[in-house]
Amino acid sequence: MILSDISVRRPVFATVLSLLLVAFGVLSFVGLPLRELPNIDPPVVSISTTYPGASADVVQSRITEVLEDQVSGIEGIDTITSRSRDGGSDITIEFTLSRDIEAMPSRA
Repeated sequence: MILSDISVRRPVFATVLSLLLVAFGVLSFVGLPLRELPNIDPPVVSISTTYPGASADVVQSRITEVLEDQVSGIEGIDTITSRSRDGGSDITIEFTLSRDIEAMPSRA
């Protein structure tokens, strides 16, 4: 009964006390570790090509862009990143977590 009497006589004190409890709860919730959710790596496919003696611009236009256009139609792709350099290129395709990369579509 003492807390209710103080709250009635000093409503500002009761409001500040309530806000402090809410702030403490929010800070505690944010600081909780997530142990129940495992770290999941998304499915990734890498394509490396070589074109000996070609400049990065030629590799970009003749190999990298052509391959990117071909693979961009595959469903479930999250991001495609590519890097062209003198003599070769690297393309990394990252799929969504729900995509089964073992069941790739067949080309007719």
